[in-house]
Amino acid sequence: MNKKQKLAIAGMTCNHCAIAVEKAFLAVEGVESAEVNLDQKSALIVYDADKVSAEKLTAALNETNYTASLQ
Repeated sequence: MNKKQKLAIAGMTCNHCAIAVEKAFLAVEGVESAEVNLDQKSALIVYDADKVSAEKLTAALNETNYTASLQ
């Protein structure tokens, strides 16, 4: 079952950062799409709730130079 989750992203300062965040989310099994908005410091993630949870998404990004939190 696909779900959408908006996450607040801290640590992004440029387009390169936004691309890195998008790639980090897309590398997580179960993520269907990731739309990162640099200006709003957020990401909209569409994922398969049977394969991954919103908490696991934030944990996966928090292993990088960026941090995510549920909105």
